[in-house]
Amino acid sequence: MKLTVEQLQERMQYIRDHIESFNTEERAAKLNKMYDHFEERMMLAPASSTDHFHNSWPGGYIDHVMNITEAGKKLFELYNDFGFNLSYELDSVVFCTMHHDLGKLGSLDEDYYRPNPSEWHRINQGKMYEVNPNLHNMTVTDRAVYTLSQFGVTYSEEEYLGLRLADGMYEEGNKPYLMGFGEAKKIKSNIAQLVHQADMIATRFEMERYMFGEDANIPYAKILGVEVEQSVEENVEEVVETKKKKPNVDKDYKNQLFEDLFGDKK
Repeated sequence: MKLTVEQLQERMQYIRDHIESFNTEERAAKLNKMYDHFEERMMLAPASSTDHFHNSWPGGYIDHVMNITEAGKKLFELYNDFGFNLSYELDSVVFCTMHHDLGKLGSLDEDYYRPNPSEWHRINQGKMYEVNPNLHNMTVTDRAVYTLSQFGVTYSEEEYLGLRLADGMYEEGNKPYLMGFGEAKKIKSNIAQLVHQADMIATRFEMERYMFGEDANIPYAKILGVEVEQSVEENVEEVVETKKKKPNVDKDYKNQLFEDLFGDKK
């Protein structure tokens, strides 16, 4: 998937608008200062490293931020309608969804992801990016917390939990929070659950755009018996057959894609 300049700008404006609408004036000012620093990097950053994960293309990061935030807003309404005890406001949900992956922007000076120089890995494993080895080793959420601190952004204890535990049990370091035995050690707020579920919804949505799109390596629509636009399904089947019969065509395609995306970057 490739976003146009206008689509990138729309997503960036979405983030700016939500900063103003869902934060105090003081926190919004600090967040805007942070986004002034990262804006250009944000508009080009992917959300993951590998094409069959989610949003592994320039602009994938801000698209994911928009998708998880919309999912979080809808889940907040669902939680409220379902009768959950909400000890936080929608503002807190939006803060967590917008910053749960902030660590994927890297440090103040270095990108988190950089184009994978290995042609073999790009072609055979779809690994379009690699994690920048110049960065200190941190989890994405730990780096998010650290980055916010560099701009003086403060938040509540519940917001910290929503941000810190956004990856759920996918992150080994979250087990002490989520698997605490004894009543006193149970998570008292459901914000972390809501944010994690919003992340899962957004990620699955983004994965399915790939699965049922023309770039997929496997004919998911045919396997699952799902009807999609005929042209899309035919394209998927054609790509799969091409990869079986003519590996060089696939190689040329991915090399050209890599050149289109990163060829003019130093």
